[in-house]
Amino acid sequence: MRPLHAFLLPSTMLAATPALAQDALPAADAPAEGAEIIVFGRGETRQVQEITRKDIITLTPGTNALKAIEKLPSVNFQSADPFGNYEWSQRVTIRSFNQNQLGFTFDGIPLGDMSYGNHNGLHITRAISSENIGSVRVSQGAGSLGTQATGNLGGTVETFSADPADYLSGGSLAGQGNLTYGSDETWRAFARLALGTRDGMRGYVSYGYGATDKWKGQGTQDQHMGNAKVIIPVGDATIDGWLSYSDRREQDYQDMSMNMIRRLGWDWDNTFPDYDRAIDYASRLNDVDRISNSGGSPFPDGLYDYSGASVAGGQVYPGNVTSADDAYYDAAGLRKDWLGAIGVTTPIGEAATFHLKGYYHNNSGMGLWATPYTPSPNGVPMSVRTTEYDMDRIGVFGSIDYRLGIQTLSAGAWYENNKFHQARRFYAFASRTDPGLSFRDYPQDPFFTQWEFDFTTDTFQYHVQDKIDLGMVTINLGWKGFKVSNEAEAIVQATFPEGKIKVEDWFQPHAGFAVELSPEAEIFGGFTQVTRAFASATTTGPFSTNQVGFDAIRDDLKPEQSDTYELGLRYNTPTFNGVLGAYLVNFRNRLLAVTVGSPIQGLASALQNVGGVRALGFEAAGDLKLGSGFGVYASYSYTDATYRDDVFNSSDGTLVAAIKDKTVVDSPEHMARGEFNYDDGRAFGRVGINYMSRRYYSYTNDASVPGRVIVDASVGYRLTDRIEVQLNATNLFDKKYVGTIGSGGFGNSGDAQTLLVGAPQQFFATLKTGF
Repeated sequence: MRPLHAFLLPSTMLAATPALAQDALPAADAPAEGAEIIVFGRGETRQVQEITRKDIITLTPGTNALKAIEKLPSVNFQSADPFGNYEWSQRVTIRSFNQNQLGFTFDGIPLGDMSYGNHNGLHITRAISSENIGSVRVSQGAGSLGTQATGNLGGTVETFSADPADYLSGGSLAGQGNLTYGSDETWRAFARLALGTRDGMRGYVSYGYGATDKWKGQGTQDQHMGNAKVIIPVGDATIDGWLSYSDRREQDYQDMSMNMIRRLGWDWDNTFPDYDRAIDYASRLNDVDRISNSGGSPFPDGLYDYSGASVAGGQVYPGNVTSADDAYYDAAGLRKDWLGAIGVTTPIGEAATFHLKGYYHNNSGMGLWATPYTPSPNGVPMSVRTTEYDMDRIGVFGSIDYRLGIQTLSAGAWYENNKFHQARRFYAFASRTDPGLSFRDYPQDPFFTQWEFDFTTDTFQYHVQDKIDLGMVTINLGWKGFKVSNEAEAIVQATFPEGKIKVEDWFQPHAGFAVELSPEAEIFGGFTQVTRAFASATTTGPFSTNQVGFDAIRDDLKPEQSDTYELGLRYNTPTFNGVLGAYLVNFRNRLLAVTVGSPIQGLASALQNVGGVRALGFEAAGDLKLGSGFGVYASYSYTDATYRDDVFNSSDGTLVAAIKDKTVVDSPEHMARGEFNYDDGRAFGRVGINYMSRRYYSYTNDASVPGRVIVDASVGYRLTDRIEVQLNATNLFDKKYVGTIGSGGFGNSGDAQTLLVGAPQQFFATLKTGF
């Protein structure tokens, strides 16, 4: 279970002195009012926006940079914590496409779909500290042809590290230090040292540590992160290198349903550290006599007083508990990552430029759950169930750009070999009175391995593009193609399959145009077709079924595809920067995996093509500078995304779910964000409003969470040109709301334990200084 929540403006993060950051200047050199924070893709032939460092540093230090992009139109970002770092709860959807249908990169390095159990990448918060991010670019459509992604049906999010030169404007040595303290014993410390010259060899190293107690229940979420970057000019060429290490450990929040929220309250959570209560809940589930004597329920009336509290076995427990699924003992996510890359950019003659980068990523991790469905061999009525991950990815990508008159020709390719190891194991608790293990450490000596698989994925992608500059008109034409081969080999066999499957689509076309109507205005439009490769894991994709099911689908299963049409208008002056856009997306060959039982039971699912989706939408955003340090930003998006087909059983034709013309799950019809900000060079502040309308979490639309409005605020002061202080408030009016939906997947109909409650009102204070 893991991260995200409300809106951007939580923390106008401090900047002080050129030694701290290029965008963090003393009052005398405060940024000009015309300096852009959001770039609306001027000259691009598709809908694209970029959040710059000026906006990212306004977040509370350590906050997920994806929280900054939620202010952009059609971007739906969710979390159950105020920082957006809790990975089980983090969700990003764009134009109704969910996270595993988007593409994510860091400095061009593919991050996969950044899902919790990621089989082909890692989360951006484990690749780079937020303080080192230079910009984040969002393409709401399918993204650029050269993006290293084979899953970007509905958009791309590209994150770029800052150039060390950004921190060296005052000399050849610069240091920065941040210290943050806030609600729920939140502590974060960050230090960075940059060396070199702005135009010569330069680099930085940084270390960050952040820890926070859970805002409900008990437990801790923390992370150690180290980053290093170097840029070395060699003649006309430039070599760049990156290395990062992350050790993240987070104890989870309890997945909820609307029924649970009504019965147990918004603050209900796992029982940790109350081990006795967890044992009692698990005992009732496994007590066959009690179940049969109570008419089928291990939690009959009388054991629990529904008025609010009860006494059972000498212990006082909260009322209204009706199932062992209402509260598990504990759960956690543990992740360790190394990410390294080296690249070169060099001109070839006067008309061509060559880029090449190689990368390596190693990951090991576990998702832990105290499950009452599998007792420990020693008589403890529950055990620790893990999903264990090991990943080794090595890849290379490159491109060459050639300028020929009014044309810029580009061609590039990407290859990756990914070896992914996944296992499901069970570990015993020590006794009925002592758990004997911590969910913050990797357990040892499993008593049972349910399944264990090795997956090998080979990806080859290429692209060709021609950008034609006709003066007032720019035309983009091109295509990309790929072949992705997946193979699963069983080490410990279970019901999951072995075998090979591939996706091959060598022609995915792209065409776009931009027309300059005046120095301030331009129109743009385009068409893009994209195919999504299959996932390689027992917990998702075609390998999540059994052998019979896999053998039946592997030759006939079609990959998901989307066709995106866009049309828009951009307008830019020194005081106003804005965009209007409309789009149509036809999504076909939708894949649906139907899971049997609750998520904790980990049973097999069936995968099949179930029809299409049509999405129509409108997007608008604008940034207005009012003068005297005041500014206003607003965005709005309207999305009408519906299923085009009912779901039928592919084997016998029976109706599974009548969802034709129903709204796509987790696709709010309306999203609006507003922000009022002020900065006079010394004092600064920001108030932001984030509105999202109703979201459905069943395919038949009979289960939903209501819309909500979240307000965040920040205020700060630059004491000197080297010292800044700031106060941040998230969820300022303490709104009770559901943050994340779909944590346990989506069902055809009815309520489900697949919701995570959003974080309450929280406050943080930051001191930043540098030299």
